[in-house]
Amino acid sequence: MTSGSMRRAQLVSPFGVGAMSVLVDGTSVITAGLDHWFPRNNADLALEDFRVNDWRLEARLKVQEFRLPPDYRKGSPEDHRNEKLSVPALRFPSYSFCMYCKRLKQVPLSFQDAVRCDEPTCVGKRRFGPKMSQVPFVAICGKGHIDDFPFREWVHRSKNPSCAGVLRLFSTGGGGLEGQVVRCGYDAKNQRDESKGCGASRSLQGITTGGMKDESGEGTFLTQQLAGRSDPYLCTGARPWLHEEDGPCDQPVQGALRASGNVYFPYVESSIFLPQKIGAVSGALRDLMKRADVEPTMAFLFTMRGKDATVAEIRQATRGAGELFDQFSDDELLAAFQDRFGIGSAGEDGDIDESGDLDIWRHPEFKLLRETPQDDELRASDPGVHAAIAAHVDRVRSVTVLRETRVLRGFARGRDNNLKIAEGKALLRRRPLPPDKDWLPAYVVKGEGIYFELDSDRLAAWEARGEVQARADLIANQYEQVITARGGRPRDISPRMVMLHTFAHLLINELVFTCGYSSASLRERLYVSRDGGRDMAGLLIYTAAGDSEGTMGGLVRMSRPDRLQPVFAAALSDAHWCSTDPVCMDAAQGPDSCNLAACHGCALLPETSCEEFNRFLDRGLVIGTFDDPSLGFFSELS
Repeated sequence: MTSGSMRRAQLVSPFGVGAMSVLVDGTSVITAGLDHWFPRNNADLALEDFRVNDWRLEARLKVQEFRLPPDYRKGSPEDHRNEKLSVPALRFPSYSFCMYCKRLKQVPLSFQDAVRCDEPTCVGKRRFGPKMSQVPFVAICGKGHIDDFPFREWVHRSKNPSCAGVLRLFSTGGGGLEGQVVRCGYDAKNQRDESKGCGASRSLQGITTGGMKDESGEGTFLTQQLAGRSDPYLCTGARPWLHEEDGPCDQPVQGALRASGNVYFPYVESSIFLPQKIGAVSGALRDLMKRADVEPTMAFLFTMRGKDATVAEIRQATRGAGELFDQFSDDELLAAFQDRFGIGSAGEDGDIDESGDLDIWRHPEFKLLRETPQDDELRASDPGVHAAIAAHVDRVRSVTVLRETRVLRGFARGRDNNLKIAEGKALLRRRPLPPDKDWLPAYVVKGEGIYFELDSDRLAAWEARGEVQARADLIANQYEQVITARGGRPRDISPRMVMLHTFAHLLINELVFTCGYSSASLRERLYVSRDGGRDMAGLLIYTAAGDSEGTMGGLVRMSRPDRLQPVFAAALSDAHWCSTDPVCMDAAQGPDSCNLAACHGCALLPETSCEEFNRFLDRGLVIGTFDDPSLGFFSELS
């Protein structure tokens, strides 16, 4: 039986449900669905060790709670709680091939032993036969399905081949897929053997090609060419991570290398925890609310009484904890109940959004971060703004404590798209759970950061310039064409969004050198909107890693005026010239060609640090272009 280990955070992203990973013994596996993460028949299961709550995120994703991925515990003679829990995985792809005789062999997804070649004449034949390796090819579709590559159908050019001959995968030379050839009815020496099959042969050239338009819409090379355009080969609806098929699927299917980036796009929703009443609830009281003998009764009380629950009823619900809650006043206990279930003033203006509109979702965070909250879960101070940047930056906040919850709400394959919340959640388990029992995998990290906000008057005057809007429209129009062709919903790609996003990347790259963080340990969080009721132009750069890195206070110290101004100046100075200029400055580049002056030499970050997959970037809107040095918002500072 094969097994492996990884960090719990990786089971949310990038190796969450439906993602493939490679174990230490070389076996490729796919992470199983949520149905079997916490076995119901486990008498020693104590879910309170895994529950995570964030009232805003629970409302947005319509779940009762979040759970940390299970961690493996050896247990002890005295305590068997949550002993030997693990996240199940299935062998995938199920096809393997022999490096000696090139024979293809398929085994069940649940096969746990090493796959060995049973070819009698294999030159690598030993006592148990040579160990076979899994093939590097899979087939994916836009609805999230994934299946083994259809080798038998492909080589026989038929959706229902009648030949059951021996298949072999030969490498005939060449640097591309044209050198990979599937053959039926050949021996290990690549010689025709009529006793082994029909003799069909076909290379894998073109199987990864997508975006091929035809009369029925968008198609792929695999769909159109497997059996011919008149008989398209469509997705089988396979969901191997759930060990079942979803039924017939009407989507075209595309070949892919199992390790390629388009096989899995995790959708991770994140939230900065916002207390209902700043400073009203201590960290100790929040921890007590999570006790196994308190949390279920509190949840039941909220289900039955909601916001009408009285202090007396709340105290009755805490009786299982004995006298531990007696030290807290009625006001504190009521505030803790409201904080846990999202009852109170926060969100009553419509800011708790479940539609996916990021502007609405981020606005409560924007309103609170720009002040100086003092709470055990969110704490910030005002270090002041250096005079040299005060004309461009309205305020700076030193965020010494923040708590971020990151939740996997689904995934996509083939390409990134606007995945709806309900569609994404449906991919994570076989059958949906009722809202009062539904949960999603998450992990919680605490960190620190720097928040700053641009001067609104200067920003409005800059955005009103025609040449500024015209340059931003180059990116906005390109993105609109791409997303419309995919059936997605266009969004507002404003000059402030492109400029602030690019400046965030420039600052992070500079902070990496100044503070000594790794580039992947700093993240951006953009607060950008031109909505009249929710006008925002703020940026939070923060550390929120799953380990101890980034929690030593180094980033917070950089928010002091005498330290932040040199970082600003260095970031803007470095942005003036890229090693690939002058090509970089005006080239349409990046994912979906949605960048202008931004490449790996100047403005790109690790994808874990960027909210937009390194799209919507342009140094020209930050520091100006060669033709118009005054175009940038920060041109005067640079």
